[in-house]
Amino acid sequence: QSYSSLMLMASGAIGPTLGGTMSDFFGWRSIFLVNVPIGLLVLTGLMFLLPYRRPARQPKIDYAGALLLAAAVASVVLAADSAELFGSLVSVQSAAIVATGILCAVAWVVVEHRAPEPVVPLSLFRNPTFTLLLVISLASGAIGIGLVNYYALFLQTTTGLSPTAAGLLFIALTGGIVCGSLSAGRLIAAYGRYKPFSIASTSLCLLALGLFTQVHAGTSIVVISGILMLHGFGVGLGQQVPILGVQNAAAKGDIGAATGAVTLTRMSGAAIAISIYGAVVASGIARLGEIAPGVADIEQLTPKMLAALPAETRQAIAETYSHAFLPLFLTAAGIATIGLIAALSLKPVRLPRAGEA
Repeated sequence: QSYSSLMLMASGAIGPTLGGTMSDFFGWRSIFLVNVPIGLLVLTGLMFLLPYRRPARQPKIDYAGALLLAAAVASVVLAADSAELFGSLVSVQSAAIVATGILCAVAWVVVEHRAPEPVVPLSLFRNPTFTLLLVISLASGAIGIGLVNYYALFLQTTTGLSPTAAGLLFIALTGGIVCGSLSAGRLIAAYGRYKPFSIASTSLCLLALGLFTQVHAGTSIVVISGILMLHGFGVGLGQQVPILGVQNAAAKGDIGAATGAVTLTRMSGAAIAISIYGAVVASGIARLGEIAPGVADIEQLTPKMLAALPAETRQAIAETYSHAFLPLFLTAAGIATIGLIAALSLKPVRLPRAGEA
């Protein structure tokens, strides 16, 4: 689980580095092409290297439950992005989306009660440990994956770095994730305790986000790199905890569904947070755009356009973005606090260690 979580998070942090370089040299459209060779390589590996094991029975796939759950999650993401889509968080369209999401969620519960093999067995929610770990996974996706794109935007707009240079700073984030994930995996295997790592993970992320609220347009790149490394280490420490925890808490027949639920909540947390963060930043820029003279629409400003502006204007824009990102970091810190509360509420479970029956 440590290696699996490491690959998921490290690839998310490496992406901005590679994407920034490709954007600088080949244009932003080129970033989509990088998935083609990687995808072909993975497909080839799946066809020729992955062992094929025929299942002993034919499963009854819960198509209705999967579709209703997907619709409910998509409604939450769209509702969070209503300000950008419809011009206001409170509108007829956003109300319709919320109503649709509620209906889909209610229908999903009804379907799961009747499905022979539900996509997420509702009996899992009777165990408070499972619910708490899903909350931790949701927060982890929001602060570990959802923030990556906004870190890149923050660095480009407040430091004036090119996409390539800003992407290189993510090496610090990736290094922290690698150290945290590998260390936690081995220590959990050795001592069997996962709760302390979840507490440490959310605490370090909360500390890093608190430090980011103090970052301004003139902050040293070295200091920012250190905060990114701290955040990455915190994210790495806790990435495998929800999966290990739910696999231990769930019945043998529900381990697959429980693991899938953790993955779903992690990615849903990232998607929902990206929409929320975008709305927060856009609101801040709209309020503070007047202090950047010479720029007609600050929301449409690109790094290349920024580099061509006079030094005084660039400084004004950097300060504007610095102020606009403050509520974003506070929002992310609030999400991290929810994750920390859930981590503190976990039972001090001890997993069987290597070599134990």
